[in-house]
Amino acid sequence: MASTDHTVTDVSTLTGWFKSSYSGPSNGDCLEVACDHAAIPVRDSKNPHGPALAFEPSAWSAFLSAVKEGAFPAT
Repeated sequence: MASTDHTVTDVSTLTGWFKSSYSGPSNGDCLEVACDHAAIPVRDSKNPHGPALAFEPSAWSAFLSAVKEGAFPAT
C-alpha cells in the first residue's frame, strides 16, 4: 500500500475515512484517517483523492498519546 517514503498516491481504493468529531462542518483544515488497514493512512480532507501519508500503527498510537498528553499545544 505505501511506498518506501510512506506516501499513498492512490487512495481511491481505501475506505473507512473519518475526521474528528471536533471538526466543524465548514472547517476546511481537517485531516481524515482510515484505520481499517495495515498502515494508518492520513489525508487532507480538502483533497480526498490523495495523496495520503501512511503510518505504522505503533507510530500512530504514539502520536495520539502525545497529543492527548499535550505535547502539541494549540497556538
